[in-house]
Amino acid sequence: MKYAVVTGASSGMGLEFARQLAERKYGIVIVSNQPEENRRVAEMICRQNHVDVRVINMDLTLPKAAEDIYQQVTSWELEVEVLVSNAGMLLFSTLERTSLERLDRIIALHCTTPVKLIRLFGEDMLKRRKGYVLITSSSTAWMPYPTISHYAATKAFLKSFSRSIWYEFRRYGVGVTVLFPGAVDTPLYQLDDRKRRWFRQLGMMQTPRQTVSTALKALFRKQHRCVPGFFTKLTVGLCALAPAWVLLPVLKIPVLKRLLDKV
Repeated sequence: MKYAVVTGASSGMGLEFARQLAERKYGIVIVSNQPEENRRVAEMICRQNHVDVRVINMDLTLPKAAEDIYQQVTSWELEVEVLVSNAGMLLFSTLERTSLERLDRIIALHCTTPVKLIRLFGEDMLKRRKGYVLITSSSTAWMPYPTISHYAATKAFLKSFSRSIWYEFRRYGVGVTVLFPGAVDTPLYQLDDRKRRWFRQLGMMQTPRQTVSTALKALFRKQHRCVPGFFTKLTVGLCALAPAWVLLPVLKIPVLKRLLDKV
């Protein structure tokens, strides 16, 4: 059996990646720092899809998280054909109001651990000349975003990193796809049900199943990037073309000035 390692698989898009890959008959390795949720998800996927599901309870912000995950998977002697680097955290705050500890965590989660995981599992894929790596970035990677500067900048790092290794890995038959989702209806956004329904109806928010289904199609076609949904494509296109200085007059709008003062 071929396996897929999915980080952040206890909820949201990570859970949907694990579910849809299990539907494709991959064994699943669930990785997150939520032991109870990990157990529940593992039991559900195993029951629904009759595949082997393993769990690694791991805080992905720890300095040696990637090494420990790789060592555990290696000890199980699993052949990992798919790596989904999906775990993330969204933090609304200006830089001056963000603690150093939280900055350390978001940089480790979005940058350090993904790079090391891809380095370790990617080497095995290159040797086999087969494999797929999916990296979850964000539509915010395409221009500056005050109040989430740390989040957007780490996602921009993944945008650059993924394109570079796409060139490196493709010579060996290994695909690298970066996903740029817009708003996805997951616990990452603390919204009530009414607002969620409203955003979905307007096309401004996708369900996890829609986003993941589009992402996996791109992954197995070895496309270098995936921007799911018309609204997200429009947003990314505008952000990619607009010069950064256009934010200056926008940030002078009274309601946005008040927002900046609060976060």
